[in-house]
Amino acid sequence: MAELPMVFILVGIVAYTVLAGADFGAGLWTLLAGPGRDAARDHAEHAMGPVWEANHVWLIFVLVVCWTAYPVAFGSVTSTLAVPLFIAAVGIILRGASYALRGQLDGAPGRRAVESLFALSSVLTPFALGTVVGGIAAGRVPVGNAAGDPITSWLNPTSVFLGLLAVATGGYLAAVYLAADAHRQGARALELGFRTRALVSGVGAGLLALAGLIVVRFDAPALFDGLTHGGGVVMVVVSGAAGVTTLFLVWRNHFGPARVSAALAVAAIVAGWALAQRPRFLPGLTIAQAAANRSTLLALIIAVAAGAVVLVPSLLLLFRLFLRGRLDPGAVPEATGPTPPHQAGERGHRVLASVAVATLLGGVTVTVLADPGWILGIGVACLIACALTTFDLATANQGEE
Repeated sequence: MAELPMVFILVGIVAYTVLAGADFGAGLWTLLAGPGRDAARDHAEHAMGPVWEANHVWLIFVLVVCWTAYPVAFGSVTSTLAVPLFIAAVGIILRGASYALRGQLDGAPGRRAVESLFALSSVLTPFALGTVVGGIAAGRVPVGNAAGDPITSWLNPTSVFLGLLAVATGGYLAAVYLAADAHRQGARALELGFRTRALVSGVGAGLLALAGLIVVRFDAPALFDGLTHGGGVVMVVVSGAAGVTTLFLVWRNHFGPARVSAALAVAAIVAGWALAQRPRFLPGLTIAQAAANRSTLLALIIAVAAGAVVLVPSLLLLFRLFLRGRLDPGAVPEATGPTPPHQAGERGHRVLASVAVATLLGGVTVTVLADPGWILGIGVACLIACALTTFDLATANQGEE
């Protein structure tokens, strides 16, 4: 039971990375738009509009679960890493304010300054959050209230690398997603532009990840050892294979499957970090030692399960409508009258739903009960498969191909 809330936290981190990370990446591309800046900026703004606030639900979810289930570890992390967390919070606030303002400033003299603030905060926020992960992964957050160094805990080679990787993967995800949106809308010029960005950023993020292994080898040997053995190395291989697959799919203009494989590549990075560090939470503190008492954990698990009944279908509906173009300006509503049955499609949906449920149950069971090693990697792979199957259900019948 002590490790189940950690599974919730990792699912939330994966969701935030894959969804909000892409939103941050869209802000990055408004900064690096180059020729056709206005068209690229408007396309990114349109793509973010219906979902950008919903994405931050996952960050709140992670924080609430962490401070409830692992209060000592949460206090140690937030006190030692207060500076980058404060920077990330300010970045999120400035980004939200500038996003809301720039839609009201068409033609106004201050619009360009607001756009620059939005773009810069879109880079600053994921970088700061990446340094937080780096500080934890490198073992630079000791147990205790502000027990770690307030500067070197997050300004160190591993943290800086993970901050840069967070920015790079966000840009990579955004380029793939925005190319898919442009393809769906029939905007050929935008599609080609973001296709090129996806290919370039995908190669760049992959090379950065490989170079980062060298950094981690010398700066955080324990983390490197976890990434090159057992379940950690499985996730490294999965991430690399998914990244190469994404490049191939984007090259062939198969943007629908590319969305899924790009998300898998990034999700595997998070899973690899978790497996490499397990069972250690902080130096000298395991997950079991950091956990709250049994009654608190039980209440938390019940609350998460009950909340998921409301939250997950709502988010799936939102993303399904968005990815099908139903929220586009001028979109034609779906017919409300009787429609012919599509038995093959319905059977496919039922199969996907069954796979999602099976991989969720199997993944949670194996992840909680298995010892570190290959079996644990299989459990994490099941959880990732569940997330990707659910994503595929949400994006079914987009007509992107």
